[in-house]
Amino acid sequence: MLEQDSRDGSIKMEFDFDAVNEEDSPFPEVRASVSNIDDPEMPAMTLRMWLIGLVLCMTASAMNLFFNFRQPAPSVSPLVLLLVCYPMGKFFAFVLPITTYRLPRYLGSFEFSLNPGPWNIKEHVLVYIMANVAISAPYAINAIVVTQLNYGVQVDYSFSVLLVVATQLTGFGLAGMCRRFLVWPASMVWPQNLVTCTLLNTLHAEDDEEAGSITRYRYFLLVLGGAFFFFFIPGYLFSALSVFSWMCWIMPDNIPVNQLFGVDSGLGMTVVTFDWSQISWIGSPLMFPWWAEVHIFFGFVLFFWIITPILYYTNTWDLAYFPLNDSNPYDRHGNVYNVSAVLDASNRFNLTAYENYSPLYLPATYAMTYMLAFALSTCVLVHTILYHGRSLLNGLKKIRVEQDDIHSKLMRNYPEVPDWWYLVCFFSFFLLMVLVVEVWHTSVPVWALLLSVALPILYVLPSGFIYAMTGQGITLNLLAQIIPGTLMAGDPVANMIFKAYSVQTLSEATSFVQDLKLGHYIKVPPRATFLVQFVGTLLASFIQIGVKQWMFTNIPDICTPNQPSFLTCPHNQVYFTASAIWGIIGPTRQFGKGTLYYPELYAIIVGAFLPVPFWLWQRRYPNSWVRFVSTPVVLNGVSYIPPAAGINYSAWFAVGFVFQYLIRKRNFAWWSKFNYVTSAALDSGTVLSFFVIFFTLDFPKGGLYIKWWGNTVYTKTADWHRLPLKTIPPNGIP
Repeated sequence: MLEQDSRDGSIKMEFDFDAVNEEDSPFPEVRASVSNIDDPEMPAMTLRMWLIGLVLCMTASAMNLFFNFRQPAPSVSPLVLLLVCYPMGKFFAFVLPITTYRLPRYLGSFEFSLNPGPWNIKEHVLVYIMANVAISAPYAINAIVVTQLNYGVQVDYSFSVLLVVATQLTGFGLAGMCRRFLVWPASMVWPQNLVTCTLLNTLHAEDDEEAGSITRYRYFLLVLGGAFFFFFIPGYLFSALSVFSWMCWIMPDNIPVNQLFGVDSGLGMTVVTFDWSQISWIGSPLMFPWWAEVHIFFGFVLFFWIITPILYYTNTWDLAYFPLNDSNPYDRHGNVYNVSAVLDASNRFNLTAYENYSPLYLPATYAMTYMLAFALSTCVLVHTILYHGRSLLNGLKKIRVEQDDIHSKLMRNYPEVPDWWYLVCFFSFFLLMVLVVEVWHTSVPVWALLLSVALPILYVLPSGFIYAMTGQGITLNLLAQIIPGTLMAGDPVANMIFKAYSVQTLSEATSFVQDLKLGHYIKVPPRATFLVQFVGTLLASFIQIGVKQWMFTNIPDICTPNQPSFLTCPHNQVYFTASAIWGIIGPTRQFGKGTLYYPELYAIIVGAFLPVPFWLWQRRYPNSWVRFVSTPVVLNGVSYIPPAAGINYSAWFAVGFVFQYLIRKRNFAWWSKFNYVTSAALDSGTVLSFFVIFFTLDFPKGGLYIKWWGNTVYTKTADWHRLPLKTIPPNGIP
């Protein structure tokens, strides 16, 4: 059966519906999670869907943008909105009139109803899709804040919102051009979507519960209420339960103890915290599969509990003169690196001033993070070739001949989105990016933008294939810093914009494709998916920049280390450090031959060979446990440090061990019904509680704080003050 190009519209072909009802996906995990039936008459683009979706999406995007500046930071996940919008949809279906209205003839005689029937799964998934691509904090916000705070360049609302829109939606156009490779083939499973499909199908099939059992929603509300009230304790009344560095309280001046067991700047070997926002800082441990948690924690223990302390306490690379874990770069006198001291009046690198001032020194965890990034850059490519090379080649060969599965056949009932819609989006938002960099004189040349967008174009299919089949994506972070750092040396703002555009385009393209596949699984009309993705992302960009402007105008001491509400901007600090390393000083001066950190480049070679022995072993012994080892996950899983601290990994793994191993193994029925609901409820309750605390107790009239031992004990430790092991000589590090 020949495939017709999507730009020609939908493909209306006859086939046996009785046979379809007996047909299912060739993949067992898809069969277990995704329905193989569809009702083409089920309404999807309803007014109540738009109302619920936009209200929730705009609210959650504003909240997540707010939390992006906090450490630790709770977040509103799309799964939370998936659960929250369900009773809202049911309520609307119950109270709204079922009358059908007709517009006048001069308006097209269009018919619509405020209540077209019961709240259904297609409306529900469209709300989720809208949220999934729009509610996260945009990556470009880091470039905006760092430009404003660290480089003293004031940016207005117009520049900010247009930059965010361009970086968010260029990937949207790119994603649509990948549908025939990453969405339509049955072999593109996208395992992340299977959890969402399972929850959606369960909710819309769960009308009655057995006697004596509790519904998911009642359980969700109970846990949400408990999390809401409990967070008042570590979040306000007894904040030492959040920064639970009890060994540091006993020995507050013992620097090694504070560095190893500390929570704020230490390695978190105490493991315990009572703050869900600390536990879930790198993601809810109830959402990660157990095998991934084992990989990530093994990498954390190996690299940050073993290798990093060895490097630090042997003073390798002069690490012991600086805090063990910190997001700031330092100068040779032990002060936070003064970027303005090496810039000229045009915010460009001044070599003479640099030589008179100081090289840039990295804290131990930051140096380790870059070493792992170098290793990962080659490891992920070699791993992909060894483990998935044949699958990728087969996928490419089958692009036009792979037989449609049941889901693709059912999707023939709906008009496809023409390719030219996506092409128009891609070129329009690329031209918008050109307009932004030219009108506001950002010093980014157009040829650099072409190179910046060429990187995600080159990597989107390899990254998408790997992500769809194995869950392993390719990141452009390091590459998107080295290239502009080399070609536009000494210009940090240009480096940040290049990086933001390149990284965000690939990231958004992957997210958009993932949601296109989710719509494919739930049998949502593709043009409905197109509209909700586009509208949700566009409107959220305006809302989020508005929230950012309000915060930086009204919240005192924001982005400072001692901000009372912990609005310390950890992500922005990391982004600034990267801009200083790659944009100002440049790759050659920081990691080139003869420099202090030159040995880190050998990690590139190590990373290339790292997957080989595991691959050879599993080829020789195919039933060995080694076949489950994924070296890229080990290297990539710890990339949140910094700004994450050790407690964000140790406590995360401890909770994951309880839910994803013990409970799942011993009571799978409870786990399958309540695990994801528990995660969403804890996230929701914590987020709501934090907002109530902030806007009723912390923010009004300078804040109302309770000063007692439980809220101050952790501030009197070497962990809190980020003290280094060694004292720098009076004349600085030689």
